[in-house]
Amino acid sequence: MADDEAQIRVMVVDDHPMWREGVSRDLTAAGYDVVATTGEGRQAVRIAAAARPDVVVLDLQLPDISGVEVIHGLAETHPGVRILMLSASGEQQDVLDAVKAGATGYLLKSAGQAEFLDAVRRTAAGDTVFTPGLAGLVLGEYRRLAAEPAAPGDDGAPRLTERETEVLRLVAKGLSYRQIAERLVLSHRTVQNHVQNTLGKLQLHNRVELTRYAIEQGLDD
Repeated sequence: MADDEAQIRVMVVDDHPMWREGVSRDLTAAGYDVVATTGEGRQAVRIAAAARPDVVVLDLQLPDISGVEVIHGLAETHPGVRILMLSASGEQQDVLDAVKAGATGYLLKSAGQAEFLDAVRRTAAGDTVFTPGLAGLVLGEYRRLAAEPAAPGDDGAPRLTERETEVLRLVAKGLSYRQIAERLVLSHRTVQNHVQNTLGKLQLHNRVELTRYAIEQGLDD
């Protein structure tokens, strides 16, 4: 792992001890910093506030609360954390519920070790990562959401800078943050900052909502 990736802090949340320990070992061996592990959702929300992980690898089914509820809790205790769902379920509603709640990506537990480790790296970098068969499902939901009529009273949209609009246009086209940085000759961190500023100005919470907004504004043309 490159030096700039060696400091990625990861928390693993899964109620199966052997699976949780195996994932943690793989992450540690690959150079990630596993800052916490737990098998309970409520504990994960509490721990994240102190452990400050960059990425949470989160199971959907937990014994106390669901992974979706954990995502909502993390939004309050550790906003900005990136969440990679790692689940045995590939059901459409499970995937969409997780993404709408704020998950950055969704990987099935059938993924290989190399695919998983790469997904964590890309999630930390701000990319959306999905098991290949699920990517089309999520894209279809983006388009369905964009086709819905806008809510009444949405006049006076906040002003975005020229650069923020440029970045937003490329997000709507499906480019990763790294690809956007290369296209605009910016640092990866600068692209992330532009996206976070845009989310704040538009009062949006995740890339699903951001993409929907961009498509509604015709920025994907």
